[in-house]
Amino acid sequence: NFDSSLSIAYQQLVPNEKWTPTLNQLWNDAHGKQASIAYHDYYRNMYFRNTNYKKFGFNKFWAIDGSHKLKGLTYIDRDWTASDESLYNYILNDVQRTDKNQFLQVATMQNHTPYNDWYDNNQFKDADISQNLSETEKTNIDTYAKGASYTDQSTLAFLHSLNEIDRPITVIFYGDHLPGIYDTASASKKNSLALHETDYFIWSNNASQSAGTKLDSASSAYTSSNYFSAQLAQHLNAKVSPYIAFLTKMHQAIPAMSVPASSGSNDKPTYLDANGDLVKKKNLSKQAKRLLHDYQLIQYDITTGKNYLKDTGFVDLPK
Repeated sequence: NFDSSLSIAYQQLVPNEKWTPTLNQLWNDAHGKQASIAYHDYYRNMYFRNTNYKKFGFNKFWAIDGSHKLKGLTYIDRDWTASDESLYNYILNDVQRTDKNQFLQVATMQNHTPYNDWYDNNQFKDADISQNLSETEKTNIDTYAKGASYTDQSTLAFLHSLNEIDRPITVIFYGDHLPGIYDTASASKKNSLALHETDYFIWSNNASQSAGTKLDSASSAYTSSNYFSAQLAQHLNAKVSPYIAFLTKMHQAIPAMSVPASSGSNDKPTYLDANGDLVKKKNLSKQAKRLLHDYQLIQYDITTGKNYLKDTGFVDLPK
């Protein structure tokens, strides 16, 4: 919803915000600031995370440098990024050391570009019979596929370990985008949407009342990360703030939205319907257009406006 010149909000927008309401602050309100902890297995200054996470209300930020330094991370074969498995194990150890309620923000680096044939015994490389692709593109894709396979295995093991903990735990898992390695496919704008779609899931362990809960396919087949708080509340059957209630209505009206590039456009945001099909703004329903206008006003007030909403309880849970 911002001008196309705003390409990296973490660097161009957040540092200048006077008010930054975030989902984790609901945990802080209930359990104190120590409830929010962030992890990232790379350098803490990327995208100004070090300063932004403080603004978001995180008490600690663990990275591979600085005062709260991740130690003991492992690397697979020649991969330059830490393995997801080693960061998962770090988080498991921290979770098991406390019985307090926490909000953990985790950003991993495995499967991040570049992809220079890092892995031994790569079955995807051996089985690749692709035609009309350059050797560089094939290597990139095969290496990424092997890394994603490692992530699949380690994520499943991570969830199994969380299931063994006798406290309710819920995980929101998602990737922010596919890597820009599909040169041949990206040559056509018709593939832009598919090249920006990633998997996600919301899962609760056996100790949670929401274990086994699945959101209905009509509302969960397609989404965007701005709706995760609303979907989480629905998954947990939790109380919601007026803002999360608004996002719930937004998600029903416009199931997913993203930046212009997702649809192959340079200047028009991407809107999807419940079937994952592109919808032009002019073809949105009257209700959807009204909600979208309200959403833009909300975002303006929070980011660059005068924060009229700050003292209204709009982002707070009911007492």
